[in-house]
Amino acid sequence: MLIDYFDFNNNEGVYMVNVRLEGVSFRYLIAKNDVLKNISLELHSGKLTSIIGPNGAGKTTLAEIIRGFIPAYFQGDLRGKLYFDENVISINEENVAEYSKKIGFIFQNPFTQITGSTDSVFEEIAFGLENIGIAEERIIDRVSEILRLTNLSELKDRNPMDLSGGQKQRVAFASILAMDPDIYIIDEPTSQLDPASTEEIFMIISALKKMHKTILLIENKIELVAEYSDYVVAMNEGEVIAYGTPQSVFSSERIKDTDVEIPVYTKLFKEMGKTEGLPVTKKESISKLKGD
Repeated sequence: MLIDYFDFNNNEGVYMVNVRLEGVSFRYLIAKNDVLKNISLELHSGKLTSIIGPNGAGKTTLAEIIRGFIPAYFQGDLRGKLYFDENVISINEENVAEYSKKIGFIFQNPFTQITGSTDSVFEEIAFGLENIGIAEERIIDRVSEILRLTNLSELKDRNPMDLSGGQKQRVAFASILAMDPDIYIIDEPTSQLDPASTEEIFMIISALKKMHKTILLIENKIELVAEYSDYVVAMNEGEVIAYGTPQSVFSSERIKDTDVEIPVYTKLFKEMGKTEGLPVTKKESISKLKGD
């Protein structure tokens, strides 16, 4: 199937391509059919790329390939090429640990990520740095910086297991931030959070963009995807059916007869008979209604 590709040039400056997939397909060992089919896309520094699509579309499998767990741990028939900083990467059990240092993965459920072996938020964030032998003075400085960035300073002495879901998710983010990876893969981080906690998570993601980190987000809250994403990858049945800016993807005819969700604002204007220049955010909708 043809893919909608769009111009990735940005007037704000040059953004490096950190990860590139070319014609990637994958089939699990016990499966009869490919779960991913001929996937090609790029992830850029300082940009948020969101993957959307119904359950079973292949979103998590794609993330596992990019972070190196396929085929190192989840084996199967992997075809195509994966580039990291323009170098072809071959991931296996021997080199996946080294490769994974470049990538931070934030799970959907913070309980999965929090170690359970520390007595305070400060210790939890410092855990990874201690394990790789960073000097104590540098750990204190780094953790203090991350606490401020994630708005966790007032909770630094609390046991992470006693926190709310939103606070736990921020601690999970902070623990990965402390390790300072180049690439962040974030799997539905707000699925169990209330609106206020969700907004805090997206503020952290916005801060990562300003730090020129490369971010891949799997998210089902389409209105947030439309508001914060630079690029959107719409997947259905293992294929990329639309790929580009939020405005381009959510207006694409390729997602019309699929289970891919579109923002409520875009849906409203379509129901009004509009076909061009469709808004994808609340702000854009208000502007359109005012005739700006």
